[in-house]
Amino acid sequence: VCGPTAEMTHGAPPAKQLAVAEIQAIADKVKSLLEEKENKKFPVFNAVEFKSQGVAGRTFFIKVQMDDDFVHIQMFESLSQENKPVALTSYQTHKGRQDEVMCF
Repeated sequence: VCGPTAEMTHGAPPAKQLAVAEIQAIADKVKSLLEEKENKKFPVFNAVEFKSQGVAGRTFFIKVQMDDDFVHIQMFESLSQENKPVALTSYQTHKGRQDEVMCF
């Protein structure tokens, strides 16, 4: 559920939240996939803030700090009974500290 009226729609992402250990652990699950897609290693990969949305699982939008640069990652975590790994569904590079993490 993305778009101009997403905030008024059931299942829309809530306001951004500071990342906690659980969110860092989720982001870490796709770090190697992102490194492979970007063809480089990220020695710094710190989740900073996030939004999540529950729709037949959970979609996460996470801002991750990589040295002086940031990346926004979109991930999907299936319901636990589906027993599927967390998936990296999309990402945006070259983001700054001030760029708000949003649905994309």
